[in-house]
Amino acid sequence: MTTTSQPTIAIVGAGGFVFPFRLVGDLLSFPALRSARLHLMDIDAGRLAPVAAAARELVDHHGLDATVVETTDLRQALGGADFVIITFQVGGVEAYRHDVEIPRRHGVDQTVGDTLGPGGVFRFLRSVRAYDEIVAVAGELCPDATVINYANPMAMATGYLNARGLRTVGLCHSVQGTTRMLARTLDVPYEEVSFRCAGINHQAWVLEFRRGAEDLYPRLRETMLARHRPGRDAGQLRADAGDHSGAADAASTYEGGNEQVRTALMETFGYFQTESSHHASEYVPWFRKDPAVVADYIPQRWDYYEICAAHDGGGEVQQQLARLKAELAPSVEYGAAIVDAVVTGTPTVVYGNVPNRTGLISNLPPEACVEVPCLVDGQGVQPTAQGALPLQLAALNRSNIAVQTLALQAALEGDRDAVFHAVALDPLAGALCTLPQLRAMTEELLQAHAAFLPPALQPAG
Repeated sequence: MTTTSQPTIAIVGAGGFVFPFRLVGDLLSFPALRSARLHLMDIDAGRLAPVAAAARELVDHHGLDATVVETTDLRQALGGADFVIITFQVGGVEAYRHDVEIPRRHGVDQTVGDTLGPGGVFRFLRSVRAYDEIVAVAGELCPDATVINYANPMAMATGYLNARGLRTVGLCHSVQGTTRMLARTLDVPYEEVSFRCAGINHQAWVLEFRRGAEDLYPRLRETMLARHRPGRDAGQLRADAGDHSGAADAASTYEGGNEQVRTALMETFGYFQTESSHHASEYVPWFRKDPAVVADYIPQRWDYYEICAAHDGGGEVQQQLARLKAELAPSVEYGAAIVDAVVTGTPTVVYGNVPNRTGLISNLPPEACVEVPCLVDGQGVQPTAQGALPLQLAALNRSNIAVQTLALQAALEGDRDAVFHAVALDPLAGALCTLPQLRAMTEELLQAHAAFLPPALQPAG
């Protein structure tokens, strides 16, 4: 592990929408990282340029010693890197459009489509060649680097990178966002809350939620069941929950409105899930059967593809730059905290996505990628064993893991049959489509993404 006073941190996909620059701000918020070498890399020089310019302006404004290197060359970016942070979407919004629109033509309406289902499977498969290039270059130029993956689908991508030999932890903000929302809902100061979560990405479970010796779950169940019954008006739901978002189309249902899906899951299975109700509805067969059911459980529509297509990344970078000039403070994301803990040796705890090979969750399969608490210090990221999940939670996780591991098999073995098996076993797609319909959808997606797929998975002709 690195203890250098000037760590080299490569961000691959640094020209992406907003998040990479926020990550730069997070890194520079830690005193030990203010002399770091930041290698910002993207294949699109035009998209990278404003992010790199904003990063340099932020460094200059605060009088820091950090160096910003702007490059479209992966080898230059990874050369000597102590940390490699992955944050990209292969094919951009245009490829994402196929992930959403093709399944909808076949009857599968995904509100996001980046984690599971046909959208998640193909977002992963069209990224495999990029991951393979990173694996090859990192293996040659920075084999001991800590790799941090922010790219979705988190479990598939992180599982693949680890299977290919890169020591990778996958990071999300679901645990932080959800636990903060629950603390607000119960009007409990977040710093007084303790919790334990475990499961898989976007379907982890809040197993414990406490304030000192008090178990907060009885209050949580009572409050959420009173506020979030299906059929209630979305505006009233937000008002009841104390909406902090200030926007009717707020991306984050972590703010407490529109939580019928997660509340129904908690009522049925006993525990609260860490991903928003919009997203959570995609991973199970019950909430998106037809427009009427969707409207009952999710009255406030939120379409992430439409948000991305209309996004003004440049404007938001400038807004973030202004905020970070005024106050250089970290967000709730874990990535910079991991880098700081490894560099300084100061321990911290994060929730990370890691292979289950050592049985971190004992009743999930070893080939799964699981989300668990991880200790981070000068020795790196150290996942902690969580024992067995309640059986009903493990069963729900395994339904999603089946899709993830079949997609991994398709990528690792060049197995086109496994692509179809992954789509066919998706809980939502299987609830809505026949096998012939699922086969037709899979073939259409293979054709749409052919230019990005590994050769073995490309359709004939």
